[in-house]
Amino acid sequence: MAAPQARRWGAGAAGRRRLVLLSPLLLVPLLARPAEALVEGLYCGTRDCYAVLGVSRSASKAEIARAYRQLARRYHPDRYRPEPGDEGRSPRSAEEAFLLVATAYETLKDEETRKDYDYMLDHPEEYYSHYYHYYSRRLTPKVDVRIVILVSVCAISVFQFFSWWNSYNKAISYLATVPKYRIQATEIAKQQGLLKKAKEKGRNKKSKEEIRDEEENIIKNIIKSKIDIKGGYQKPQIRDLLLFQIILAPFHLCSYIAWYCRWIYNFNIKGKEYGEEERLYIIRKSMKMSKSQFDSLEDHQKETFLKRELWIKENYEVYKQEQEEELKKKLANDPRWKRYRRWMKNEGPGRLTFVDD
Repeated sequence: MAAPQARRWGAGAAGRRRLVLLSPLLLVPLLARPAEALVEGLYCGTRDCYAVLGVSRSASKAEIARAYRQLARRYHPDRYRPEPGDEGRSPRSAEEAFLLVATAYETLKDEETRKDYDYMLDHPEEYYSHYYHYYSRRLTPKVDVRIVILVSVCAISVFQFFSWWNSYNKAISYLATVPKYRIQATEIAKQQGLLKKAKEKGRNKKSKEEIRDEEENIIKNIIKSKIDIKGGYQKPQIRDLLLFQIILAPFHLCSYIAWYCRWIYNFNIKGKEYGEEERLYIIRKSMKMSKSQFDSLEDHQKETFLKRELWIKENYEVYKQEQEEELKKKLANDPRWKRYRRWMKNEGPGRLTFVDD
């Protein structure tokens, strides 16, 4: 009796061990989501897109398009007429059938979407992956984002160019009205004989208005060629446009890195003295001015900065304090500033006054 009991006990133990080993495998189907090839909300829902169009999975684009046109003519809401076999189908159900046919065609006509759909049919267990591919394609813009960015940058660059030209022409027109520059430009035009050509007689005789307009253009052209306008009204350059700045950005970045390394090596490590360009750069940074603003300053101002050695921090602090004191003196002697201070003292904010009617 002992031997059979031992065998039964051994068999029971082995069975329990097998049950323990198999239990994780039994839990997998419970934890995993049931695999269904056709999912509601994706593509044609629980209907097979191929079956909706009545074609096989190996059908070509032409066959799919032909099947779609036939079914679209049949179920179009404006042209629907019940056919044999359509008993009980209402116009509303025909409209739903038309939408389903259109969805099936949209799914199968595109190669990439069709690949995703076939992959879903062959791998129904990858449930969340199908959702991702479906909505990523639906929400992806139809137009390439790079094209949109390029067109936007080009449009901004064109607007910049014409805006700068407009500002430049306004500056030239203003300078042509300033007696100092107009007289000089007129003298140059007379020396070059340009004004005589504008007043030719005979067959080429022009009206007074035409002569006046031509003389004005001659004076403006001379001012353009002789005067170097800096700052916001300077002559526009192609390289300053946004499009070219973006194209040249890698070059500017590499140039700046090389310049910075050279600066550290020459002046911080080797201890060389600053040159004129480096001194002006330090002064500009101390004044917190952009390159275009600093370049618009007169040459004699820059020479004054260099003579006073403003690249040295202590000298610049003294210069800054002097400028502030000078500004205060100017404001103190300015009649408008005096009136403003008098108004602030007598009638400005913080003072209550009563007006008797």
